[in-house]
Amino acid sequence: MGMDWRQGFWSVAFCAGLLASETAWAADEDLLDAPEITISREAREAGRLYLRGDIGYAGWLDEGDPYYRSFDAGTGSYSNLSFDHARFDKPVAGTLGIGYQFTDVFRADLTAEYFEGRFDGPSLVATPCAGQGPGTSCALSHSANFSALGVMASGYVDLATLAGFTPYLGAGIGATHIDWNTVHETTTCVAGGGACAGAAGGASYAGRDSWRFTYALMAGVSYEVTDRLKLDIGYRYSRIADGGMFGFGAESLAGASGAKGYDDGLTRHEIRAGLRFALW
Repeated sequence: MGMDWRQGFWSVAFCAGLLASETAWAADEDLLDAPEITISREAREAGRLYLRGDIGYAGWLDEGDPYYRSFDAGTGSYSNLSFDHARFDKPVAGTLGIGYQFTDVFRADLTAEYFEGRFDGPSLVATPCAGQGPGTSCALSHSANFSALGVMASGYVDLATLAGFTPYLGAGIGATHIDWNTVHETTTCVAGGGACAGAAGGASYAGRDSWRFTYALMAGVSYEVTDRLKLDIGYRYSRIADGGMFGFGAESLAGASGAKGYDDGLTRHEIRAGLRFALW
């Protein structure tokens, strides 16, 4: 009877062990058959720090209505004279920046931009040039170069991605430091009711510099070259506020103060191309 009890005990233990082994094997098979966990491209992009670099070409520059002031020492008054057909040149700009992809839809970056420009503005006044006789008028021409360094914080909304292409919209605000170099003025006598005498004259005025409020609106499309590298092509509209261009020369000795020349700000319509590289 004792032998039968022990045999039964070992039989039950053997069956329990066999059942446990089969259960563990089945669990292993279920684990092996579990679906593979993958991370989507959008999830990989979210939370990424990136660097960016862009080249911009402003094919259309709107200079607004720049003007300069003349000073009447006798009355102490000023009069404003507009430039005729003022023109800004040198449309190329370069930008470097760092940004962060917060989600697969929203990203933001901080950029620094540098560009140079040249201004040419002719004008005509009814009064004679210095040293010319009565009845003549005076044609003036002002020219100067300037440099601009801007900083801007921008936010973007990336729309749906299709075949690696992602259209986007963006907006930014910042400031631009405009630094005008020496402004050169050339005067030419124009004969009318009197005769011109002597050659053309001229003068130079010290340029002014100032920080200007700037805002921009962007639209474009990016293309995923690799998992980390994107090619970005788009359009940017930017507006730089107005400010002083140059100060008074000899007129300051007679009491003139403030800026003699003012620009009317600068509107830039740019086509931009650049690269964005994710750091991880």
